[in-house]
Amino acid sequence: MPNQIWLSQLQKHRAIAVIRAPKIEVGQEMAMAVASGGMQLIEITWNSDGAGELISQLRSELPACTIGTGTLFNVQQLQEAIASGAQFLFTPHVDPEMIRAAQEEDVPIIPGAMTPTEIVTAWSQGASCVKVFPVQAVGGVDYIKSLQGPLGQIPLIPTGGVTLENAKEFLQAGAIAVGLSGELFPKKLVTERNWEAIAFGAKKLVQQLG
Repeated sequence: MPNQIWLSQLQKHRAIAVIRAPKIEVGQEMAMAVASGGMQLIEITWNSDGAGELISQLRSELPACTIGTGTLFNVQQLQEAIASGAQFLFTPHVDPEMIRAAQEEDVPIIPGAMTPTEIVTAWSQGASCVKVFPVQAVGGVDYIKSLQGPLGQIPLIPTGGVTLENAKEFLQAGAIAVGLSGELFPKKLVTERNWEAIAFGAKKLVQQLG
């Protein structure tokens, strides 16, 4: 997926559901729940159970959604993820070799960074966007706001501290989109397999950001 299309997807949907699945069938249910709540950007972390298999399964089961992956640590994992059908790639760190490999395949890559130096480094090496993680540790919404002056041209996706309550504030502070994991999938609801409640949370988020 070319970069421009990815950026327009982010501007349209504004939130990414991040799924870290202990079992492949649970991951599938988690994805179905947020998709039924109206979310269309879904990330399956590469350290989920059967991540590659789950990604290709969801690509056919949820054709309206864009399914990507995250927690990629090296080029080999990145290539395996692309082969499974991942449409975007998140990494927890900035790795020039991985950025190059993703560019060659024309798949958007979003490295994780924290400081202005890391953010600019990732961007100048060709990242599609930059994930600011963990955003809560560096001041949350205020941090994203203060980056806008010098780095306003770089699309930022904060994760790690984004909640259903503050997601909109991050967008108002200048983020292109946000990533939510535990906030969308409270452990208790996943354990109880209360997919209705999870779908309701997703729906509420979509309405707030709409």
